Order: sequence, then structure tokens, then C-alpha cells
Amino acid sequence: MLENISEDIKKIFLFGIGAVATTAEKSKELIDELVAKGELTVEQGKILNEELKHNIKESFKDATATKNENPPTADTVVENMDKMTAEEIQKIKAKIEMMEAEPAAKEIVSLERADKSGTDESK
Repeated sequence: MLENISEDIKKIFLFGIGAVATTAEKSKELIDELVAKGELTVEQGKILNEELKHNIKESFKDATATKNENPPTADTVVENMDKMTAEEIQKIKAKIEMMEAEPAAKEIVSLERADKSGTDESK
């Protein structure tokens, strides 16, 4: 009877060792598989990143070229004013007022300089 118990304990012990060894092997295979997928994903990510950079550069070049080639005309701006918000129209009004004030301000500065140079010459 002791021999049977001893033999059973030995079998249970060997079964446990076999289970641990099998688990370790399967874990290693799973880890290797995940690493391979991860490396593949990293490589795919690098490729996609480069493609995105290239596409952004191309889009930027196209947008800049289009912007420089076709500046809006006064007619285009007037036609598109119906689509603008009140804030956008107010910005346009403010810009026009500022542009109208600039020549007057430049003229005042020119007159002041002329006046100062005239008084400097009399001294």
C-alpha cells in the first residue's frame, strides 16, 4: 500500500513538473508571437507615419500654391459677403476703416516733418 501511495505521489509530482514545463513553453510561444505582431505593428506604424508626413507636405504645398495663384478679387469678396457672419463683416469694416485712416495718418506725419524741417532751417 505504501508503494502505491509513493508511486501516486511520484506521478502527481511528475505531472506537476510536466504541466509547468508545458505552460512555460506555451507562454514563450505566445510571447514570441506577440512580439512578432508588435514588431510588425511598429513597422506598419512607421510606414503610415511617413506616408502621413508626405501627404501633409503635399497638401500644404497644394494649399499654398492655390492661395498664391488665386488671390480673392473685390467681386469675389462682395459675392461671398452673403455667406459671412456678422463678426466677419465687422472685421472687414474695421480693416477698411484702418486702411482709410492710414493714408491720412501718413499725410499728417509728412506735414509735421515738413513743418519741423522748415523751422529747423530758419534757425
